[in-house]
Amino acid sequence: MRWSDSFIPTLRDAPAEAEAASHQLLIRAGFIRQLHSGHYSLLPLGLRVHTKVADIVRAEMDAIGAQEFLLPAMHPADLWRRSGRWALMGSEMFRLRDRNDAEVVLGMTHEEVFATLAAEMSSYRELPQTWYQIQTKFRDEPRPRSGLLRVREFMMKDSYSFDIDEAGLDASFEAHREAYLRIFERLDLEVMAVQASSGAMGGDASVEFMVASPVGEDDVARCSSCGYRANVERARAVASPVTDPPSVTAPERFPTPGVRTIDALASFGGGAPADRQIKTMVMVLDDQLTLVALRGDHQLNLQKLADCSGATDVRPATAPETLAQLGANPGSLGAVGVDDLPVYADEALRGRRSMTTGANEDDWHLRGVDPERDIIDPRWADLREVSAGEPCIFCGARLEIVRCIEAGHIFKLGRKYSEAMGVSVLDAHGVAQTPIMGSYGIGIGRAMAAVAETHHDERGLYWPVAVAPYEAVVTVLDPSDDAQSTAGEQIYRTLNDHGVDCLYDDRPLRPGVKLADAELVGIPYRVTIGARSLAQGNVEITERSSRDTRLAVLADAGAELAGKIRANRR
Repeated sequence: MRWSDSFIPTLRDAPAEAEAASHQLLIRAGFIRQLHSGHYSLLPLGLRVHTKVADIVRAEMDAIGAQEFLLPAMHPADLWRRSGRWALMGSEMFRLRDRNDAEVVLGMTHEEVFATLAAEMSSYRELPQTWYQIQTKFRDEPRPRSGLLRVREFMMKDSYSFDIDEAGLDASFEAHREAYLRIFERLDLEVMAVQASSGAMGGDASVEFMVASPVGEDDVARCSSCGYRANVERARAVASPVTDPPSVTAPERFPTPGVRTIDALASFGGGAPADRQIKTMVMVLDDQLTLVALRGDHQLNLQKLADCSGATDVRPATAPETLAQLGANPGSLGAVGVDDLPVYADEALRGRRSMTTGANEDDWHLRGVDPERDIIDPRWADLREVSAGEPCIFCGARLEIVRCIEAGHIFKLGRKYSEAMGVSVLDAHGVAQTPIMGSYGIGIGRAMAAVAETHHDERGLYWPVAVAPYEAVVTVLDPSDDAQSTAGEQIYRTLNDHGVDCLYDDRPLRPGVKLADAELVGIPYRVTIGARSLAQGNVEITERSSRDTRLAVLADAGAELAGKIRANRR
């Protein structure tokens, strides 16, 4: 392809709202353009990268025996009601009515639709099955950001496994885990496989593939000693030890005028340090007012609360709701003696003695509280969010918290969707069995952005050969010079003949502009043809990632570079 015939609208500056490096550079280098919030057009360079990422994903799916489908993006609402996710997905689901007033949705994912197709199977002999597609998904993100990293319309590879039993699901899950590791290796992305919450997907096990990046939206707790890794939505750590005084017979009320915070109570005479307080939060779980008790120096992780409670809608109660139910305002609240509301208590409160908490009366607190004795029938769960520096639960080494981009996610779904959609097969004994499912996703555009986020410098992008829009660019500094133009055409033809995906920069622009554009776009190798080197029968070959430049003999340069590119393809 000749640059002069291409649409590559490079920009000197990125839009002011573009904060992530990948967002800035994909716009500046002419890969994407925003149509409106959360919706992007892929320009020719962007589509080339996107297609190469998808081809890698497709190849690895095919390699584990997965079969490719293409399903509708618009679904009848009834499917989502049958699975129970119509309400669960909430406002992130695009919902509309057709001209016949039928309710339909734009698909966020396709568990329900694939399960309806699986209902056509009748025998265990048809299992296992692994099905996938690469298709557009829609999610009405409240705050689209960071270019392709968080959008409202995107291409995703979603695959689904159907097995007769748990052992089969384990095998399908492991096959996908290994395939994902190969995909990310080919994309030159260094990923961490971490324990994760299944969230709205359901199921009892999930693994996220995380790429460390300051622009990510997930935090991962990581132990550098034993290798433990988990999203903070699932992570656990050893709570710092606290020495409690002996238990007393019963809690004692004491006045705390004006005390409304953990810190204020810690400094109040007769109060207690934060790690000896019980923090009581009033939450609304699916319209049910609920109390959540944690240690005063710990923070609640909302996803952990949602996971353990099964709630689909989790929010803090309003001040009027709290006052109407408990008779006190935040800062004076507690769970002691409450018997008309559900109470969740964090595991770090087990075995504690003589703690301090609100008395459910403004300006009064209780001391001498033993949580297991004084809180009525609590539901114990791991609810707190781990902090950097806390000891690992497995080896005791200090955990670090790393900000990450989620590049992929795999789930063991269980039988939730196959049961809802009536999937049933006869086993070897003629007994009806419900197949067990797995679900596995990779966002194609997000993977592309993650590569850009981890492969750039101050001059622009530097794509891995496997996904670069072009593998090489031939830059003729002065196309009006016949010798340079002839040499450029010669190398361009040689590279094409050797199967190299090549761009020929024949534009009549200043050399500095052409070289800057090549570096901004991030093509892995550049052949530069200028008068000075050509006079000696040489051309320059520059590797974009390292910026190393060497001279090569004109007659040999094309074949030599083609060999190097073949060696670097993944």
